[in-house]
Amino acid sequence: MQSILVVNAGSSSVKFQVFDISERNKPTRLIKGQVDGIGSRPRIRADTAGKKPLIDETFDREKVPDIASALQTAGKWLRESQKVELSAVGHRVVHGGPQYDRPIRVDTKVLADLTRYEPLAPLHQPNNLAPIRALLKSSPSLTQVACFDTAFHRGHDQLADHYAIPADLYAEGVRRYGFHGLSYEYIADRLPQIAPSVADGRVIVAHLGSGASMCGLKQLRSCESTMGFTALDGLPMGTRPGQLDPGVILYLIEQKKMTAGQVQDLLYKDCGLKALSGISNDVRELQGSSDPRAKFALDYFVYRIVLQTGLLAAALGGLDAFVFTAGIGENSASIRKAVVEKLEWMGASIDAAANEAGRTVISSPSSRIAIYVIPTDEELMIARHTLATLNGSSEAAAS
Repeated sequence: MQSILVVNAGSSSVKFQVFDISERNKPTRLIKGQVDGIGSRPRIRADTAGKKPLIDETFDREKVPDIASALQTAGKWLRESQKVELSAVGHRVVHGGPQYDRPIRVDTKVLADLTRYEPLAPLHQPNNLAPIRALLKSSPSLTQVACFDTAFHRGHDQLADHYAIPADLYAEGVRRYGFHGLSYEYIADRLPQIAPSVADGRVIVAHLGSGASMCGLKQLRSCESTMGFTALDGLPMGTRPGQLDPGVILYLIEQKKMTAGQVQDLLYKDCGLKALSGISNDVRELQGSSDPRAKFALDYFVYRIVLQTGLLAAALGGLDAFVFTAGIGENSASIRKAVVEKLEWMGASIDAAANEAGRTVISSPSSRIAIYVIPTDEELMIARHTLATLNGSSEAAAS
């Protein structure tokens, strides 16, 4: 069975999916799994696309101490148990920098380029690149394709792309990139099928998860994003602060005598909903808590979503539709309700029953803005890009 393996590697887990590529331009999902607890209590789990369990096995910590060994463990199981023959591996890579604006086959030079962007995405980029590095060493002839979260936003107008800083800094790559691009690209692909009447109009997509951002689409293209140079900007997230006055960083360094490493750890690991609530970075836990700090954290999250909606609507010149996606956006009816209620001044109104049921369309008939809930599928986008690259119909370009 000729297949594509899609890999999304984190700090202590490797998520993977297998797609059959028998049909030339249509990858079909077969297996979805992950190896988690890496370095502590490693465990591999996988199901079929129809959610039939295939494996659930735990290993000694020493047998799966890192990302590379986790990938080897998953690969061995796929080969021996599922008879999977890989034609290519597609990887989610968060940051493509100024050079890579579309998927690309990875070799040692590309890997070296992408390693330079690790400081811009320290939670993600090193882990994204670890399995690529391991496979280049163990299977150098296997095609690997890097798919970037920044690529979908690379067509931004220069006004949206720049910071008000010296030109030489922009030239070396200090600019507004935007992230979660694979998610937004999938939503843009689905909109003509789900909402043809608004697909070519002005649409805001809210990717709300542990990492959260929003994107303004016009004619299905990204025009503006809440994230910028790194994945710290914009909305508050599980452990990241979102929009922050740069003076706060100067204060931490000059007055609190924090090192750059300490500031980085604070901003990526100890801010956001975790800091505001003092309880958890998980929205589900906060919603189940009676602590007033939990309510404050959720209210703040909603407030910032609404503020950024106004910003994106201004960039788009109006608003025709709003889409909720990702873990919180797809599953939290209460967050969706709170956001829409605060957008009533724009003419938005919600169908309470449709929202509670998690239907695709949750706006009321009287709403001037169409409101949707559309599950995202970043892995399918990676599989499509990988297959297209394998078939020679997609080549990376340097901008």
